[in-house]
Amino acid sequence: MIKISSPFIGTCVLLSSCVATNEFDTAESSCTSDIEANVTFSEVKSLYQGEILQIQEDWVIEGYVVSSDRAKNFFSVLHFQDSPIDPSEGFQIEIDVRDNCLLFPEGSRILIKLKGLYLGQSKDVFKLGGTFAAFGTTSVGRLPSLMVPEHIFVSCDAFVDIVPRDIAISELNATMTNTLVRFRDMEVVEEELDSIFALKGEGTERHLIDCSDDGLTLLNSGFSDFQAQPLPQGKGSITGVLLRENDDYFLAIRDRADIDFSNERCAALITEFTSNALFFSELADPNNNADARFLELYNSASTPLDLNGWSIRRYTNANTDISSTIDLTGLVIDAESTLVISPNATAFETVYGFPPDLGVGTNSPADSNGDDNLELVDPFGTVIDVFGVVGEDGSGTNHEFEDGRAVRNPEISTGNPTYTFLEWTIFNDSGRAGTLNQPQNAPEDFSPGSRN
Repeated sequence: MIKISSPFIGTCVLLSSCVATNEFDTAESSCTSDIEANVTFSEVKSLYQGEILQIQEDWVIEGYVVSSDRAKNFFSVLHFQDSPIDPSEGFQIEIDVRDNCLLFPEGSRILIKLKGLYLGQSKDVFKLGGTFAAFGTTSVGRLPSLMVPEHIFVSCDAFVDIVPRDIAISELNATMTNTLVRFRDMEVVEEELDSIFALKGEGTERHLIDCSDDGLTLLNSGFSDFQAQPLPQGKGSITGVLLRENDDYFLAIRDRADIDFSNERCAALITEFTSNALFFSELADPNNNADARFLELYNSASTPLDLNGWSIRRYTNANTDISSTIDLTGLVIDAESTLVISPNATAFETVYGFPPDLGVGTNSPADSNGDDNLELVDPFGTVIDVFGVVGEDGSGTNHEFEDGRAVRNPEISTGNPTYTFLEWTIFNDSGRAGTLNQPQNAPEDFSPGSRN
């Protein structure tokens, strides 16, 4: 549970419901038909050159209101877009008016006289409004209530239905900011299912996720009508105004009716897989350059393998306790392809002429000096492949590759949880126990990234 002071959702004085009790009662039924837009949102935004400015041009923009404070989840701000269907972009203006849904209902076409208003940018989002100063800095703030009738007008056109744009989280981009959007196949993250929408009196973040595990933050006011209601348990669609801070996106609903989570929740997304087609294919401890050590895996399957949850364990010398581990989560190894891991990625690229697939630290499983033992472990704790014998110091054995190389024989196509010497060709500086006394030098004696 995260408490926030949201820049988008009001957490200020007590909010009233949308009833005709404010100073704009007379304007509620008025409209205009003699004002025409003469500039686009983009042309207005182009005025901004990094510093707040007061607009001097006799410009008028038009837009369609997409936000509403009727459920008190928005406060003193209007979000509007340039078309009721498939908008190109949106805008926002901050106004010192409560119950603005009476004056500027959703779907109304508004016209804004820009001359005298201030244009600024906060966290990469454009804002119109008045100004306020704090700590020596001037920023765009709420347009004083008495100035609102001088700048914002409702067209006499009939209200229109704003059609939310259906998008996926993966499709989000900055042009959608301040527009009405709808996401489908969404649900509340499991950790927050027992929560209410917001803490009383506090702007609160809740977190949504889709069936592909992409996430989106939901912003809720602690003064909203639905503040104390429990979050919905199911899955479905959610509509709201898309908000943004730099590269982070948020969603604010207009009221509880914007959420329809009446379907069963998403099926659990399986991201962990096992396979015996993954195995150690080459281990390197070059005689001439310890910084050029590496470890290579090979996937003999005809399909890629997600390595979420996979790991490699190193047992130094005769130890039976794990000395170091490499977590392979986040990597995918392609079909019939290698994955090369280096303890010194810079040195590896210098020696071999290309970067490793994964750079790790020294003293890791990829940094063996040739007498250690390794295990390849799947996400479920099963040992899929082994090099060496855990508990046995490799010095002088058939699993020593000091100053040399251990390469898996080309006919081997699956892992083996029991070390089998006949599956390997071992080069070292001793030649004991059937190994080859042929120290190997980098780069000429090694073939990282190529299954031999």
